Amino acid sequence: MVLSSNFLLLCSLLFFISSTIAQTSFRPKALVLPVSKDTATLQYVTHINQRTPLVPVKLLVDLGGNFLWVDCEKDFVSSSYKPARCGSAQCSLASSKACGGNICGLGPDNPVTNVGTHGDLGQDILSLQSTNGFNPGRVVSAPSLIFVCGATFLLEGLANGVTGVAGLGRSKIGLPSQFAATFSFDRKFAVCLSSSSTSNGVIFFGDGPYVLLPNVDVSKSLTYTPLFINPVSTASGYFLGDPSVEYFIGVTTIKVNGKAVPLNSTLLTIDSVGFGGTKISTVNPYTVMETSIYNALISAFVKEMGNFTRVTPVAPFGACFSSKGIGSTRVGPAVPQIDLVLQSKSVIWSIYGANSMVQVSKDVVCLGFVDGGVNPRTSIVIGGHQLEDNLLQFDIATSRLGFSSSLLFRQTTCSNFNFTSN
Repeated sequence: MVLSSNFLLLCSLLFFISSTIAQTSFRPKALVLPVSKDTATLQYVTHINQRTPLVPVKLLVDLGGNFLWVDCEKDFVSSSYKPARCGSAQCSLASSKACGGNICGLGPDNPVTNVGTHGDLGQDILSLQSTNGFNPGRVVSAPSLIFVCGATFLLEGLANGVTGVAGLGRSKIGLPSQFAATFSFDRKFAVCLSSSSTSNGVIFFGDGPYVLLPNVDVSKSLTYTPLFINPVSTASGYFLGDPSVEYFIGVTTIKVNGKAVPLNSTLLTIDSVGFGGTKISTVNPYTVMETSIYNALISAFVKEMGNFTRVTPVAPFGACFSSKGIGSTRVGPAVPQIDLVLQSKSVIWSIYGANSMVQVSKDVVCLGFVDGGVNPRTSIVIGGHQLEDNLLQFDIATSRLGFSSSLLFRQTTCSNFNFTSN
């Protein structure tokens, strides 16, 4: 049988189109980002490539941030940027209630200084690496990721070179939800902050495995606790009726060396106007506690330290000790264990020496918790130092947190993701 040249041409054209579609329709099971600790500010930062042509954008990692925002005033050039017109699907998804110049807006804010302003909503290309959980894979692009244009003055107080904020909160336009929608994977992500200033930690978007050297799949050994929604927004600027997009957990008791710390337990629940409760933050470098909770913890911890020498406190800490005579263990200094008891007596987030103590000088260690004052918005804010070398998986769809407690027990750390490709 003789085939016409036109038929052969058509076949080759169809083959070309189908192979092109196959290449572009690669569906990653998960995405991966490196996250590093800025030593000057103790902030956690990451890099994402955005725009056309692509440029690396250095961002503050904000677990409770509403969305991605970047400084568009200085050096923002992109041929693929599109503003979100008023009344568009993007504005609706972002729940934007502001419109000017036929562009809808939201309020980007700096979570360190709590300064906010108005910003235009838009969309642009964003690219990052896929992963199989073991290594980074091929680079993939979200062609129309929604973000907000912020102003240069909002960057004050952020780490050197940072030009925006990567919001990982549970809003519809938070990065976890947008990535899940773009690539059709679960609305889950995991954060693993490194305690080292020279090695990267890791953020995974999507489900596990989450494999750290030497071949430890941390996703297989997580403990789970419900995530709660605070009905009142905790952002620096919001509209009445907006719920918080931050991640709250239900701490019911705090123990030191297995002994319950006497607390006003009503502070541990969120009241009708959004005060109280416990949230997790990558912006606070140390755990912040309402004054009465803080004082009770300090008192219990000092008592359990026994004969170890207490020394003059070093700001911002209230309890410091001579490190002479304090032994060393696999999970840090040999000090009393602090337990956050969650929904039952058997569900416990344990904090060992590596996460409770801060070496402030050659001979002095301090308990790494700080006083948040007498009437803070949130009673306990679990901060970065307490999160380091713990893997936390946030399952937005089922409102559940999976946590590992210290990975040092498993002889691995958050800096052990193999960022070299296969």
